[in-house]
Amino acid sequence: MPAVPGFAPPVKALCVAPFGMEEGTQADIPPQEFGLVVGEATRFRFFASSVRREDQPSDRVEDVAGNDQLEELAPNEAALTVDARGVGQLVPVNLPAAVTEVGTLELRCVEKGGAGWWKLELNVRMKE
Repeated sequence: MPAVPGFAPPVKALCVAPFGMEEGTQADIPPQEFGLVVGEATRFRFFASSVRREDQPSDRVEDVAGNDQLEELAPNEAALTVDARGVGQLVPVNLPAAVTEVGTLELRCVEKGGAGWWKLELNVRMKE
């Protein structure tokens, strides 16, 4: 969406791990292509819900603003490591996700064609 001064664009959410996903399992998101830029910091925003139990991988929420069913978690910032492509190159990726045995969400940014991948990890265990 084009930037409009004074107007915040809607934030869309994509389900990468459904409610109740077992530790040690993986959720493959049907092929959806995203673009990440090599060597530049990227901020990933994550949301969780204890009430949206029917969401499946690749389900979308079109606008999370004011959605009281989603709780925003701490953002995760990362920069894709620079390789032969060089800084600023746009890399098309898919996003398979897994919940590890220790309860972290592992999101892999897999380059289209499988030539490379980057891994992000986020602690998703609920604190009591």
